[in-house]
Amino acid sequence: MANPLLECVEVETGPQPSRAVIWLHGLGADGHDFEPIVPELDLSGLPPIRFVFPHASVQPVTINGGMAMRAWYDIVAADLVRREDEAGIRTSQRHVEGLIARENQRGIASRHIVLAGFSQGCAMTLHTGLRHPDRLAGLLALSGYLPLATGFAAERHPANAATPIFMGHGTADPIVALDRAAASRDALRQLGYDVEWHAYPMPHSVCAPELADISAFLRKVLA
Repeated sequence: MANPLLECVEVETGPQPSRAVIWLHGLGADGHDFEPIVPELDLSGLPPIRFVFPHASVQPVTINGGMAMRAWYDIVAADLVRREDEAGIRTSQRHVEGLIARENQRGIASRHIVLAGFSQGCAMTLHTGLRHPDRLAGLLALSGYLPLATGFAAERHPANAATPIFMGHGTADPIVALDRAAASRDALRQLGYDVEWHAYPMPHSVCAPELADISAFLRKVLA
């Protein structure tokens, strides 16, 4: 049985978009979280882009005392990788695949789609994008890490072996430690992935220099 499509916020930079960016929010946020940055990215001169900001489903999160909030998967331990919620991650993977398929149905080829995400959304971007059976334009991985890393090499799809990956992280991030992200970067590079790495003097957030670098990345992969 197919998963129902997630509800989304959509922003289009022009009529009849031929490019898409599917942007996944972090734990406890929703699709509106990154909606305001679209005009700040200055993507003038590129073909029209549809930004898709889905809302993750609401579920209890163990590390937050079982409180229900929007989450892509449950988090049990502060180190993020002990007792990972594999079932939750794989359910959300199917949801994200459904959003990619909908863009394909609306006339945007996978090679013109960027998958982006922040924190938990970053984890879902790397998990889903590198397993996706069609080549994507690029992966934008912000303040997160590669989940289910031990099984990744066996599950990755060759279609996205050469897909550009942007990883950005705060040096003072108290939520996802810089070391956790750097270990994911190193693991991906050891498998031959093209990872563009940026560290910024910030906490678990996004800053103006990072937005400028994101803009340059999107200009490169969506031209």
